Amino acid sequence: MEDVLIECSPGISGDMLLGAFYDLGVPKNVIEQPLIDLGLKDLYQLKFKESKSCSIRGIKTKVENINRIPINRTWRSIRELILDSNLEDKLKKIIYEVFESLAITEGKVHGMKSEDVHFHEIGAIDSLVDIIGVCAALNYLNPKKVYCNEPMLGRGFVQTEHGKLSIPSPAVIELIRQKKIKVLSNFDSIEGELATPTGIALLANLGEYHELPTKYSINSYGVGIGNLKLPFPNLVRVYKITSFEDFSIDEQINPKCEEISVQEAWIDDQTPEDISNFVEKLRIEGAYDVSYQAINMKKDRIGFAIQVILPIEKKGLFRRLWFDYSNTIGVRERTQSRWILLRRRGECSTTFGNIKVKQTLKPDGSITMKPENDEVLRLKLKHKISTYEIRKIIKESSEKFKAFENWK
Repeated sequence: MEDVLIECSPGISGDMLLGAFYDLGVPKNVIEQPLIDLGLKDLYQLKFKESKSCSIRGIKTKVENINRIPINRTWRSIRELILDSNLEDKLKKIIYEVFESLAITEGKVHGMKSEDVHFHEIGAIDSLVDIIGVCAALNYLNPKKVYCNEPMLGRGFVQTEHGKLSIPSPAVIELIRQKKIKVLSNFDSIEGELATPTGIALLANLGEYHELPTKYSINSYGVGIGNLKLPFPNLVRVYKITSFEDFSIDEQINPKCEEISVQEAWIDDQTPEDISNFVEKLRIEGAYDVSYQAINMKKDRIGFAIQVILPIEKKGLFRRLWFDYSNTIGVRERTQSRWILLRRRGECSTTFGNIKVKQTLKPDGSITMKPENDEVLRLKLKHKISTYEIRKIIKESSEKFKAFENWK
């Protein structure tokens, strides 16, 4: 599986990123299908055309608004549009996260709840097409990892629905602060908006690694051209790459400390079946772990105490899940630290074939290996042998381990 590298050269915007993905080979119908599924197909025309910036070729994206009646979109209306759609869960999730980060940012900038945020530029049809189209393109490519370099921001002023704002805009500044994105100041003397809120929001939510891999080869690439005239090429490149990770171990960070979020609630007005379905939904959405148990609550009712441990960057999404998929009217939340040993996934070549396993690095440098439970169950049913025998054979084949990922 290939990786994707997004190169801001020098900045980033949603339309440039979309043009680069199209130039990379993502079909137009893949980009437009989720827009059609969301009922937006009669509101715009999407065109891609060859263009140049300082003699460098690429693709320029143009979205024409064909709806003559302006639509005032709020975060609430866009959120309902996304959550009520029939989009596949993975695509729905990444689209939701991009818009949610923008809503939280706009709420912070304007001193209001994200629920009440009215999108102006972000709610316009061209921004909807850019964001949803880029998410669809990345979902189509399905990379193993997404890398991106640091963007540049520019200087000057930009005209918005809120009037003339200085560059970088307040939304860009807040997104960079929230997501801890590093930026470059090389071209801060250049007049113009090099990085837009839409572009930064996409970069912040889709880029898993805000740095370049140490070693990689380029398999193919696409170029997106911007509208701004600069004294250098105004473009964004998206590469399909093969990265060559360094699988060495830095023992100084083992175990490592990270922040997590813990959310919990007690519920006494839902059936065990509903609780089971809700817990499964939490796991599907990326919870590290979920536990629940029956408890005695007020008026001698039997209820359930549910606790979920989750990545701290998904706090907002999981708050929404509690209120959408359970009957609770309140959720307790806290941020904690946890110490974890380095681990990595891979496979081991055995007499049963290739088996998925996990390796764990102990503080003393020793390595333990454990098969995935699903694999053990599959082999038990297929070969009619005990768990002990399966684990013994896998342990004896530990030298034939092949890693899928770096230690993390």
